[in-house]
Amino acid sequence: MTAPLSRDLRERIVRAVEGGSSIRQAAARYEVSPSAAVKLLRRLRETGSVAPGRIGGHRRPVLGPHQDLLRSLVEARPAITLAELQTELRARTIVVSALSTIHHALRRLGFTRKKRRYELPSKTGPMWRRSGDAGGSGSATWTRAASSSSTRPGRPPT
Repeated sequence: MTAPLSRDLRERIVRAVEGGSSIRQAAARYEVSPSAAVKLLRRLRETGSVAPGRIGGHRRPVLGPHQDLLRSLVEARPAITLAELQTELRARTIVVSALSTIHHALRRLGFTRKKRRYELPSKTGPMWRRSGDAGGSGSATWTRAASSSSTRPGRPPT
């Protein structure tokens, strides 16, 4: 991970440039890249300070303001797909380009995608397609996340 130049080094580069050196000469003298020196002096001109800017940080979720809408859409139609949710959001002028964004928002709301493995057998014929459609569209629903026996913490040792 990158680390900002020390404040002392930043001030020395600025003093060298103010003393008559070119930016590239000051960068070579203090063994920093020319682009770092150029950006430092641009920052000084724009803000009046040589202090480093913020590195990293937390990005707020894109769909954060629309949590209630997402929740109501999923609760109204538990079998809705991510693509259908994307279409519903777009109809409400909320543009989400990646389906993973919607998936992450649903996970934050506590929804998980559950496939229905065990259904009653059909009385009219087989429930699978004979054309070899492995992993076809299938049926799945969004459900509230809950712990199962495999994810629930065990009893403390006695």
